[in-house]
Amino acid sequence: MKKIDEIKVKPQRRETVIQFGEGGFLRGFADWMLQKLNNSGEYSGSVVVVQPIEQGFCERLNRQNGLYTHIIRGVEGVETDIIDVISRCINPYENYQGYLLLADNPDFRFVISNTTEAGIAYSPHDKPEDAPPKTFPAKLTALLYRRFTKGLDGFVFLPCELIEKNGDKLKEIVLKYADDWNLGEGFADWINQKNHFCNTLVDRIVTGYPKDEKIELGYEDSMVNTSEYFHLWVIEGDKRLASELPFDKVGLNVIWTNDLEPYRTRKVRILNGAHTAMVPYGLLLGFDTVKSCMDDPHMLGFIEKCVYEEIIPTLALAPDELIGYADSVLQRFANPYIKHYLSSIALNSVSKFKVRVLPSILEYIKRKGQTPPTLIKGFGALIRFYKTGEPNDDPEIISFMKNAPLDEILGNTGLWDYDLTFLKRDVSIVLDRI
Repeated sequence: MKKIDEIKVKPQRRETVIQFGEGGFLRGFADWMLQKLNNSGEYSGSVVVVQPIEQGFCERLNRQNGLYTHIIRGVEGVETDIIDVISRCINPYENYQGYLLLADNPDFRFVISNTTEAGIAYSPHDKPEDAPPKTFPAKLTALLYRRFTKGLDGFVFLPCELIEKNGDKLKEIVLKYADDWNLGEGFADWINQKNHFCNTLVDRIVTGYPKDEKIELGYEDSMVNTSEYFHLWVIEGDKRLASELPFDKVGLNVIWTNDLEPYRTRKVRILNGAHTAMVPYGLLLGFDTVKSCMDDPHMLGFIEKCVYEEIIPTLALAPDELIGYADSVLQRFANPYIKHYLSSIALNSVSKFKVRVLPSILEYIKRKGQTPPTLIKGFGALIRFYKTGEPNDDPEIISFMKNAPLDEILGNTGLWDYDLTFLKRDVSIVLDRI
């Protein structure tokens, strides 16, 4: 059987994007979007991938000439594409000089990254003479300093790491390295004036290589990638930059905005909040996956009431936008190709409930003057699950939740940041019925 690089001729494009991360998420998210742009004729540019850690897939990707198959699957159907936007992959642990030479190419405009939540981090042990430095921001500082010495403009940074204010945090650490390494005020000014560090929010479930499945492609591909249909990229930054990557012209769900926070709140409250409210109740009733809950009329009703009747009324975005997003969330929950175990989502449920569900309960009470019955049922299920189920959390939290009376649980401001004893009557009623 022929290999993927034997059946696909890759177009030659100028290199315009540096990408830190060769894993499944960026290949099924940003690279897939750039492929759509290139195919449309609205953009012409390729990606140079930098392997951010010592162990990775760079060699395997290069063996396939940067080509791979991406398969999108969901209730909408199945869509298969060969992605050809990656021109090459550089491993700075083996070719650090080749990595630094990227700084010399004036065509590079965008830097995209996904180095995990731990990737945007500072280490005092990184030094400018390291080849390479360990952390992603230190590697980036070295690249930026070389570009500065060449008299070139900087980059537009689109970090995809799942931390708040990811662009601001990345810039802060780069500036700290610039100071630590005594690279001069001129360099710091150049970072501030010639570079754009955008905060972003990304949302797509990328399920990666289908290890437990046999997918017939008609050719060999060791880098097959899979994802759901839904995708969202919210970018907080100068909207004039949007014209340089005109995702909107090809129908992609990319939003440029001056304020990311409403979109982050929407995702946390609706998608993550629905998960967190559903999980303990579903586990207590014997369900094992999100899909199994969606297939059950009672659990589906519980989820729909949580989302449409009690969470959405507490949010600030336009109702049509919120309902459209909620519809997409429930469609994603029902995706037959994604096996999302409730036990996995249940990790650290107390802290998740505080961030994802409790704000909706408190805002609902503030706006309506009464408690939201379905979310309160979720709260009661959470407490019952910690008392009788098998929670996966900090041992001290598990012990406290299991043994403490309801008054103490609700009054523990260390857990909830609030004294919630005013909810005792409503939660007690729910606990008696679960």
